[in-house]
Amino acid sequence: MCLLEMWSRSASRIVRPRPIRTVLLLLLFCAVLLPHSVLTAGRDYYELLGVGREASTREIRQAFKKLALTMHPDKNPGDSLAHEKFLEVNRAYEVLKDEDLRKKYDKYGEKGLDEKQGGRYESWNYYRYDFGIYDDDSEIITLDTGDFEAAVNSGEIWFINFYSPRCSHCHQLAPTWREFAKEMDGAIRIGAVNCGDNNHLCRRKGISSYPSLYIFRAGHKPEKFHGERVKDHLVTFSMQFIKTSVIQLWQGNVFKEMESAFASGLGWLITFCADKGDCLEHRTQQKLASMLDGLVRVGWMDCSTHPQLCESFQVTTGATGLFPPGSALNKEGSVLWLSTLDSREIYTQVLQHLPDLPQLTADNFHLKLARHRWLVTFTFGDRSQASNEYKKLQAFLRDDHIQVGRVDCLVDSQLCQSIYIHKACVAVFKGLGVHDFEIHHGKDAVYNIVAFARDSVRAHVTTLRPDNFPSDKKEPWLVDFFAPWCPPCRALLPELRKASIQLAGQMKFGTLDCTIHQDLCSMYNIEAYPTTVIFNGSSVHEYEGQHSADGILEFIQDLVNPSVVVLDPSTFSDKVTGLGEGELWAIDFYAPWCGPCQALLPEWRRMARLLSGLVMVGSVDCQRFHSFCQGQSVRSYPEIRLYSGGGKTAYRFTSYNGWHRDAHSLRTWALSALPRASLDMTPNSFRSLVLEANDPWVVDFYAPWCGPCNHFAPEFEILARVLKGKVRAGKIDCQAHYQACQSAGITAYPTVRFYPYQDTNRHPNSGENISSRDANMIADIIRQRLQHSSSRLHNKRKDEL
Repeated sequence: MCLLEMWSRSASRIVRPRPIRTVLLLLLFCAVLLPHSVLTAGRDYYELLGVGREASTREIRQAFKKLALTMHPDKNPGDSLAHEKFLEVNRAYEVLKDEDLRKKYDKYGEKGLDEKQGGRYESWNYYRYDFGIYDDDSEIITLDTGDFEAAVNSGEIWFINFYSPRCSHCHQLAPTWREFAKEMDGAIRIGAVNCGDNNHLCRRKGISSYPSLYIFRAGHKPEKFHGERVKDHLVTFSMQFIKTSVIQLWQGNVFKEMESAFASGLGWLITFCADKGDCLEHRTQQKLASMLDGLVRVGWMDCSTHPQLCESFQVTTGATGLFPPGSALNKEGSVLWLSTLDSREIYTQVLQHLPDLPQLTADNFHLKLARHRWLVTFTFGDRSQASNEYKKLQAFLRDDHIQVGRVDCLVDSQLCQSIYIHKACVAVFKGLGVHDFEIHHGKDAVYNIVAFARDSVRAHVTTLRPDNFPSDKKEPWLVDFFAPWCPPCRALLPELRKASIQLAGQMKFGTLDCTIHQDLCSMYNIEAYPTTVIFNGSSVHEYEGQHSADGILEFIQDLVNPSVVVLDPSTFSDKVTGLGEGELWAIDFYAPWCGPCQALLPEWRRMARLLSGLVMVGSVDCQRFHSFCQGQSVRSYPEIRLYSGGGKTAYRFTSYNGWHRDAHSLRTWALSALPRASLDMTPNSFRSLVLEANDPWVVDFYAPWCGPCNHFAPEFEILARVLKGKVRAGKIDCQAHYQACQSAGITAYPTVRFYPYQDTNRHPNSGENISSRDANMIADIIRQRLQHSSSRLHNKRKDEL
């Protein structure tokens, strides 16, 4: 069955284009019944913090810190309302700093949130001294989950400080890290990651202590700094990773080296060292070689050893000069003599002196872009410092076969207007001219633009306009309606590129900027950003889920093969009321207009996939079947119930009253209703059933107080069910049976151990420990061991015969 046929049968919330009059009437109706966040009783979260809706996470954190220092109850002991006022501000911060919560708030207001955010706060001293350590340091780039990978894979060297705001050693390091960042500014990138706000990122990178200092280079394993945390040691450690060379020039190589560089379009920065005057010290030369890598070559000349050579360059004292391609001493102004020894000032002057990017015009734009891949900067006459930084793009993208050029939209206004470019930006054209290009909406930093360009040429995401919008296309399209000022939108864009690579040939991807194409976004009733919609012929499905490539792929998989059964009164009666013994249904009673219901949707689908084959999962639309839901005593939404069969009545149910509505918590709750598939073991039963018997066993050694053990418990039950009939499963409580676990060599909880078939008695600490905590992965490992054991037993019997 083709994708189009399967998707046409699936159910999802439909977002269809409506006539403008209908949209206005619907919006008026919704404003009365379902007020948005700006209509809620509480103040708008952005207004509370004093930031715009386009504010970055860093700006939100800075704004909250200012408020915390003045509004904190510790500073207002005479105000009886100080606690409530600060709780409100703290809740606003906790929501807006989190990308997923921020999207829910933007779309559904406070109705789309749990009550738990912002319920507790720290002391005033924490916000004064520990909060946002590096937010005000321009040389230190604060990275988070959204831009970390783009940074470290850009081709530049990054030295990153992973810290925790609660760590005293981190605060002791902060002044040194700032001094070090100023010293190395431009030579390498200096970053910082707050592991308090980016816990998952730090765990994924294996950060186990603070501060942890790592060098990152694209294509290399990160290297940790183990030395004394003083500036000189940090500089020495980081300089060893700068691989660009500084060449000593002398009579035997100088003219050959210069001609070779000029032929490649590169100039030379040469420092002449003499007995009199100043020349650049070796460390400064190395830093400049790194800062200007791919733009100019860096060398030095010893004038005390080669005085005549230096005189031929009209140099008699220490000096530093830039020699661009084609420059000559007899051409006035062609050589730039520098009067500073500061690496940053030299870098700036060299960039200003280098030729600009090649200019594309209306006459050659379409011809050149139809044949090659290009990164194009669009400007409006202004020549800013950023324009000088863009000159580095050619060097970074040369090996990727991406050409770099610029368009001045004041000169070629019609060209820019034809592709809806109304402000300065950067775009990647993928070899098909204006028919396939993507605009960059990330940070206006070279490292971010380079990462974008490399990803974009490999991906299949197109910037959409009215003339190429896929409203009537037969092939499936995923369209992301977004606003460039929206941080969750910017975080989603690289994930779309990843998903487009995995779905190449099956689905096309496009983005539509709703700040430019407002009418088109209004036609599809786009009320919040980002809104991601899948167009598949006549079917339209809105994506609700995490801003990740995996989340998008899961959603599309769910459209093809739905994990949640859509129930109506008739199918509910057929499937649920006649449940047999041991059968279970988890059902979500919801209303489409309910914010928490919409927030639950992706988690409910994910839970259904996790429970596949164990528990049936369904949903009932109580707006459509209002009378039925009333008859089922559903009084609020979402109402989550677990129906089980057997007993005196045809079925019975329990309602979910848990605080968390994530897929894992819901799955744990549903699995708790299933009969146990594993066996609780004592030392005696462990000895008789496992150690003194031959059957294969998988055993979970755990402790009741251990959080990871409790987290793993439902996974082990799934494993027991998956392996039922092939391998027996047991659990030993190591708090109650400490000696038994000690004799088995258990040193950490939980420990999963596989005891294969054995024709002799086993030792307590025999067997194989399995480190995975995923039921399916553990099952695959055990199946492989069983297959290997079976082959070995077969060969042994064959040899005996």
